[in-house]
Amino acid sequence: MKVLRFRCENEIKYGVLEEDTIYEITGSVFGDFQLGSKKYYISEVTLLSPVSPTKVVCVGKNYKEHALEMGEDISEEPVIFLKPPTAVVNPGDAIVYPEMSKRVDYEGELVAVIKSVCKNIQPANVPNYILGYTCGNDVTARDLQKRDGQWTRGKSFDTFCPLGPWIETDVSPECLKLRTYLNGELKQDSSTALMITPVFELISFVSRIMTLLPGDVVMTGTPAGIGPMDRGDVVEVQIEGIGSLKNYVI
Repeated sequence: MKVLRFRCENEIKYGVLEEDTIYEITGSVFGDFQLGSKKYYISEVTLLSPVSPTKVVCVGKNYKEHALEMGEDISEEPVIFLKPPTAVVNPGDAIVYPEMSKRVDYEGELVAVIKSVCKNIQPANVPNYILGYTCGNDVTARDLQKRDGQWTRGKSFDTFCPLGPWIETDVSPECLKLRTYLNGELKQDSSTALMITPVFELISFVSRIMTLLPGDVVMTGTPAGIGPMDRGDVVEVQIEGIGSLKNYVI
């Protein structure tokens, strides 16, 4: 099931997508909900980021080949960091190139969406706390990241966290093809099966550090093939069984 968040008639709504038709839901997307009587064509609405999270939890160096291309060692534990909610933008929105940066990179990622309050959860129980999965782009000002020696500034600019296009509730995260295209050229081509820390173990680890709330998202790391974007470029993250997230750079 594809659950999406959209704007129509100046209202923000949740719905379920079936082919090209959105059926508005009643109730909470994070609890019990039903399909309502109202329906819309997807071409008539504006897709929004699937959720509005209180926090965006990210993991660095979760694919061996990406760690190696960055000249980094493989970590014994997940390396986590946060993006602010103000970094989140919608499918089709612009990624704004900061004036203080000279290199801004794409990083295509599988993103887990939290369904219910998640704290101190064992890996085997994590699926009960996940609503579904979406696509994400962990946009990074690479030069600032290297200059600072830590990741907050380089990862946190407004528009540096595109999410979407929807939440797929019926997909398993263990072995999904993940591809990123820049101006139509394939740049990242990998599988979530190559993660160092698999999704359920990763979320369990995070839940032992901080409480995850409904609507929070966990970005699960990017594979090898990251690279720079320029103003005017179009970047697209495709994940098997989920969909395609496309944004442009200004």
